[in-house]
Amino acid sequence: MPPYCDERGGAVLSATVNRYACATLIPGGEKFEVRSLDYDSSISYGIDDPFVYDGQLDLAKGVIDHFRQLNGFSEGMEIYLHNDAPPGSGLGSSSAITVALIGAIADYQRLPLDSYQIAELAYRIERMEVGIKGGKQDQYAAAFGGFSFIEFHNGITVVNSLRLRPETICELEYSLIFAYVGGQHFSSHIIERQVQNYRGGREEAVLAMDRLKELAFEMKKALLLGRLRAFGELLDAAWENKKKMADGITNPRIDEIYYEARRAGALGGKISGAGGGGFMFFFCDPRRRFAVQNRLLQLNVQLVNFSFVQEGVRTWTVS
Repeated sequence: MPPYCDERGGAVLSATVNRYACATLIPGGEKFEVRSLDYDSSISYGIDDPFVYDGQLDLAKGVIDHFRQLNGFSEGMEIYLHNDAPPGSGLGSSSAITVALIGAIADYQRLPLDSYQIAELAYRIERMEVGIKGGKQDQYAAAFGGFSFIEFHNGITVVNSLRLRPETICELEYSLIFAYVGGQHFSSHIIERQVQNYRGGREEAVLAMDRLKELAFEMKKALLLGRLRAFGELLDAAWENKKKMADGITNPRIDEIYYEARRAGALGGKISGAGGGGFMFFFCDPRRRFAVQNRLLQLNVQLVNFSFVQEGVRTWTVS
């Protein structure tokens, strides 16, 4: 997340799972009509009308406006948006829907954008033009898909796609428990505090950020070598450092869930996204998986099935 990654470099280990963001584009008419199927909200503008950024589907407005200024539109369109992961889940849902819509409009306008271009455009629209605070990793993860090690240097982003052994992926998938813990998730507030701590030189927070970057390299190595127990232990170290970056990343409820999961046999875990609520995942020795699941259920945590997927953004046209 800037300014840390711009000044000191950054590294993120990520993987995509089977939760999807979908954008359907139907050309025709004299208006831009966008509807979110998840929230039953919609907007309607004439082709040349200026957009009003008022919190209603602002990301869609930002994407449409970019292409409108770039190439223009000779006709309007209907756009339908659907997301398997709700906002505030910590799963990068806003970035995924932005990437999906960019992919759909680029396909419609026959623009040969590659994954880097789609991801960078999604980042620029989401973070700079619409002004939603956050990091740079979610857009690249959604655009590329699969297991990735993403590095940030001097404004340049490099995505290294990891070729893990199939047995490593299967064992990792079986060893991870994906859980929705609920709670309020205000990522922008947490991110603001992280930025303030970094710019203010708060030593504990900056050292934690440095250590998290180091741990990303160590975890990548553990995955490539198939050393999953070491991966789980590193995940625990990463969570301990993540909590030090800013207030609000954890709370008593999250701390209790994590403590009890560890007592039941989890080697490590973390909250996904900025923190404060949403989804957590836990790495377990397979022999302790059911014990951890049972303890989480006793704590009224919702367990969610998932699988890893290798594909990033995909577009297609039907007649």
